Amino acid sequence: MNVLVLCPHYAPDVAPTGEVMTQIAEQLITRGHRLHVVTSLPWYRDNRIEPGWTGKAVRHEDHPWGRVTRVHPFPADKTNIPARALAFGGFTALAAAEAMRSRIRPDVVLAMSPPLTLGLAAWSVAKRFRVPFVFNIQDVFPDVAVEVGAITSPRVIRAAKALERGSYLRSDAVTVLSDDLRDNVTAKIAGRKGTAGDPGKVRVIPNFIDTDWIRPGPKENAYRREFGLEGKTVVMYAGNVGFSQSLDLVLAAAGHLSSRPDVVFVVNGGGSALADLRREANGLDNVRFVDMQPKERLPEVAAAADLHVVPLRTGLARSSVPSKLYTILASGRPVVASVDPGTEVARTVEAAEAGVAVPPDDPQAFTAAVQRLLDAPEEREKMGASGRRFVESWASPEAVAAAYEDLFSELVAGRTGR
Repeated sequence: MNVLVLCPHYAPDVAPTGEVMTQIAEQLITRGHRLHVVTSLPWYRDNRIEPGWTGKAVRHEDHPWGRVTRVHPFPADKTNIPARALAFGGFTALAAAEAMRSRIRPDVVLAMSPPLTLGLAAWSVAKRFRVPFVFNIQDVFPDVAVEVGAITSPRVIRAAKALERGSYLRSDAVTVLSDDLRDNVTAKIAGRKGTAGDPGKVRVIPNFIDTDWIRPGPKENAYRREFGLEGKTVVMYAGNVGFSQSLDLVLAAAGHLSSRPDVVFVVNGGGSALADLRREANGLDNVRFVDMQPKERLPEVAAAADLHVVPLRTGLARSSVPSKLYTILASGRPVVASVDPGTEVARTVEAAEAGVAVPPDDPQAFTAAVQRLLDAPEEREKMGASGRRFVESWASPEAVAAAYEDLFSELVAGRTGR
């Protein structure tokens, strides 16, 4: 089967969604499919096109299994919403134009959101080739942007919601990561008049974790040696430092525990909120900032922590499932998750017995949970082992690719049988 993929990031770009799509693509290739991936030039790490990739707006890479086309992403300040919207528009227009003239005639089109604009682009491409269109939703937009206050204009919100619903309706199938997101999307497809949404249109295909790559490892490793963490009890946040994360909770906990010389809080990553967070952390000697590390160091980074934290702002756990949670579980480390009760993240932590879930944006509850686990090393070890056992039965990259393959075959057969 020929698969045309439109996605915002792809290896060697280091965005988490790029890693997801890269592994799905690699597994589809292993299963004998031919791909044309249309994506952006690598830019996620520093919000600018990486050295060695500048100079051309469009680049093509041909492989025995197909082609990768990379187009200019028009990087913009994430806090400047009009500029970001124009950037998404420019990237989407270029990606759509390249997809329209694909040398590999597709049997199906797969697009990833965000950005939401790729939905209509993929629908147009699918219509041009008269093939099914599958829309993969990593974060529900505009819900996430509204929750963090990035979008406040009622008119812009209405327009974004109309684009969102229109993209869902035009797709042949929508894939989401959890039951929470399925309920969210299904309700939007149903519309305001109470008509039932098509329950078969929205499919749950979770993201995955490679448990052969991410494994429990020694805490005292090269990462600790490099950043002066040897012998410390490390509480780590590793990931994007943006407006979706309540990293003020990490600073609150660090302030409360500042009298404990053995404890260090590490923020490993980068993002639009990093500069503000650094300023807020001024004076907290037990907080360390480490730049985003190369992908190949992920197992080492995860293993270096005694305790990981996943702090999401109120409402966001209903619209997003952070992939870092599965990395933490696979590394055999416990987690404190500050998330909406009853959501996928909270349920997973509780079902795996891998840590503690507390309400979002509650510094007292978060700090108490962190302190409790810091004072209980045997409980931490037990939780880490339990999380590892839980995630070993989780979806593998091979299983997720097989689920997409089955969905593609179903949709293509449905078209053929019309």
